Amino acid sequence: MKIAITSTGNTPESSLDSRFGRCSYFVIYDTELKSTEYIPNPNKESLEGAGIASAKFVASRGVEKVVSGEFGFKVKELFDSLKIELIIIKEEKKPVTEIIGLLNKNL
Repeated sequence: MKIAITSTGNTPESSLDSRFGRCSYFVIYDTELKSTEYIPNPNKESLEGAGIASAKFVASRGVEKVVSGEFGFKVKELFDSLKIELIIIKEEKKPVTEIIGLLNKNL
């Protein structure tokens, strides 16, 4: 299963980015291969529509779950229609490695 995590940077020590549509990076974690890919968010600087564009971007990567601090209403609707599960983590400073550890524990 592939899981997208919003991140402030491109290292395992980077923190969760609370902003979904305008996060700095998407971390795509593959639970089967135990691989991690850091992808700069192409929509970070968009004037409008960053949330929907980012949702379509991560969906195109084949993710089944997305972890972030918050999601807008339109983004939630789109992910619901695509049957992609949303996980909200309110602790902004939580590092990506810790989130991946939690995900592995709960699979």
